[in-house]
Amino acid sequence: MNLGPLRCWLRPILLCVALWALALPSLAAGADGGPYVPPVPLLWKVSGNHAQLYLLGSFHLLKADDYPPSGDVQQAFEAADRLVFELSSQEADSVQLGARMQRAARRTDGSTLRDDLDEASWHKLETYARQNGVSLPALKGLKLWSVGLNLSIAGMRDQGMQADTGLDRYFMDLAAQRGKPVEGLEPAAAQIALLDGMSLEEQRQLLAESLDSAGDGEQVRRLHQAWRRGDAQTLWTDMAQDMRRHYPALYRSINIERNDRWVPLLERYLRGRGTTLVIVGALHLLGSDGVVEKLRARGYRVERICSACISTN
Repeated sequence: MNLGPLRCWLRPILLCVALWALALPSLAAGADGGPYVPPVPLLWKVSGNHAQLYLLGSFHLLKADDYPPSGDVQQAFEAADRLVFELSSQEADSVQLGARMQRAARRTDGSTLRDDLDEASWHKLETYARQNGVSLPALKGLKLWSVGLNLSIAGMRDQGMQADTGLDRYFMDLAAQRGKPVEGLEPAAAQIALLDGMSLEEQRQLLAESLDSAGDGEQVRRLHQAWRRGDAQTLWTDMAQDMRRHYPALYRSINIERNDRWVPLLERYLRGRGTTLVIVGALHLLGSDGVVEKLRARGYRVERICSACISTN
């Protein structure tokens, strides 16, 4: 499956959008009115001596008809004494979070968007703005990563995908309704710093790929369908490995280094008691660099939980 250039950047895009997932979606049956088939979950169970973790791979932008989740996921939620996300619900729901994102996205050195782009890239951006009713003067004070990110988000929204229907948001709100405690693995400032720490060349690539992908919803649809199928192998091969090959520094900072910081935190839950449901972006759980294999390598018993799967991983 060829996801094209966007596959290398889709994970950081989804990472940022997770910061804005603030509203519980209105949920519906299948969009075509037919029998509803829930997504096949990317769900693993990790067992300690007196505690267990459920690890659930999230897609940070989803559609209303991706709900309700499968019975496996619902059972993991019911069993959980607490939920853990990339960000705590306190930060995700903070009214200051959007302002912090905007401050990070704004230029403070006197430069403009035009200064960072060659003639061809600037012409592409002008064409996109003209065709989509976007005001270029409104963008000139933004950093390239912010412009590219917003273009990509707009493309996903055109496909009916929204941050406020992401899996993280759904379970944050459900946990609040049920009185289950919610914790975060890292502060929002760390995620903002990942975006704001991109090199100028990486930011140029992000904007170029966002412009090249504008209007092409096939890439997003294919990745979304792989997630719905619970297809860990395809997601690992066509997203993670490709990103690792073409953008090794970014892949290391976004995925490997964060996974390495998270594993000791997750082990604290495994050394305690009770059940914890951990919901993070699917990339963090997949392949040899993922949290699943890192915990398995530390001697924990790990099993894929998937009633709909023909085989388990």
